[in-house]
Amino acid sequence: MCLGLHIPSMNIAMLKPTDLLIVDDDPEFRASVVQRFARRGHNVQDAGDGETALALAERRQFDVAVIDMMMPGMSGMELLERLRAQNPESEVIVLTGQGSVESAVRAMKLGAFDYLTKPFPLTELETLIEKAHERRQLRKENQQLQAVLGRNQRVEGDMVGNSRPMQEVYRLIQRAGPTDKAILIQGESGTGKELVAKALHRHSLRADKPLVVINCAALPESLLESELFGHEKGAFTGAAVAKQGLFEMADGGTLFIDEIGELAGSLQAKLLRVLEDGSMRRVGSVKERRVDVRLLAATNRNMAQEVAAGRFREDLYYRINVMSLQLPPLRERSGDVQPLVAKFLGPDWKIADDAIAALCRYRWPGNVRQLINAIDRAKILADPPTIRLQELPAEIAHFADMQVNGDGQAELEEESLAAIQRAHVVEVLARERGNKAKAARALGVNRRSLYRLLEKYNIQ
Repeated sequence: MCLGLHIPSMNIAMLKPTDLLIVDDDPEFRASVVQRFARRGHNVQDAGDGETALALAERRQFDVAVIDMMMPGMSGMELLERLRAQNPESEVIVLTGQGSVESAVRAMKLGAFDYLTKPFPLTELETLIEKAHERRQLRKENQQLQAVLGRNQRVEGDMVGNSRPMQEVYRLIQRAGPTDKAILIQGESGTGKELVAKALHRHSLRADKPLVVINCAALPESLLESELFGHEKGAFTGAAVAKQGLFEMADGGTLFIDEIGELAGSLQAKLLRVLEDGSMRRVGSVKERRVDVRLLAATNRNMAQEVAAGRFREDLYYRINVMSLQLPPLRERSGDVQPLVAKFLGPDWKIADDAIAALCRYRWPGNVRQLINAIDRAKILADPPTIRLQELPAEIAHFADMQVNGDGQAELEEESLAAIQRAHVVEVLARERGNKAKAARALGVNRRSLYRLLEKYNIQ
């Protein structure tokens, strides 16, 4: 019920885009409000009664709802209670008539953000919506921060290396970081794809927002869907409470999806939708939520071949591959091994000349991750403060006496290299008593890569 309205000039600053719900039984009032806020770039929906408003709120998450207390049918007070129960994250502003201050006070106790007494200028409503949206954003950012900290993400140090391939990587990070486009990071396991994602985020305009990381290879399909998109209470066995997904945690920031080539077909379709228009639904929910997320993805697969084989959607591939960044393997980064060794050793350790020579000549099938494991293993075996050749894994120490050719690579027959790699895999498996998960970690590869090595070398 509209009790009067004053429409001033529109010369005020535009607010941040907000998902608004306007509920009032006066069609002229609703039309004026919807027109005003839609022209300012907000996403506005309206309803003439409480039942319609609840139906809209079931399908979509609103930042701010503006509801009239005096409506036929469902009262504004009942609508407020049901909206707060259904959408606790939304802020609600109530509109009351003269002499209805008691109703306004009761509404505030039920969780309303604030109230306005009709008639009022729309500038006052605009100011209240801005403040309500700011509180909604602050609460969301606080939830995001707590969720990210709760995942206890490990923050790696800066990248190391001044080789020509790495200089090209740095150049691309500086150029692509400030854009808001999706980037596909490609490279072998252990080349540092997550480090590059973090560098891209630091160079982006979203650097002060969350960077959320997930590895598709580490989770089964059913759990991965819940992790990405969240779930409602009772959506499946064990879902005792509602949980926001990683897209919601990353809202306003960056989501890094590692090993995206492992994503199942059904999840590829859901991912494509959220990348196209920012809309998503939690598992077990029909309510549409909107997020603003920059996507970074990584893979060690040849994605063009995956698309050609029908294992990855072509439309999704082009969506995530606006720009591709190829990471060089460690064996192609001549000169970077020594500074990497110095970083992983730390200031309290030294390394013998023949040991560093072997590390520089080795071809590193597991890349930087394998180098880290080799250094960590040597520290355990060595008598501080010096790592000697005999503390290195046998397949690496074997390279100490190799001749180096003009390209800086150790000369070794392919058959000999394969034999050394096979022996190393067998040795690690034996040391880990056949536990493939532990063996994969020790080798610096993921489990799927380990299975491929077992098949390649016919290891039972």
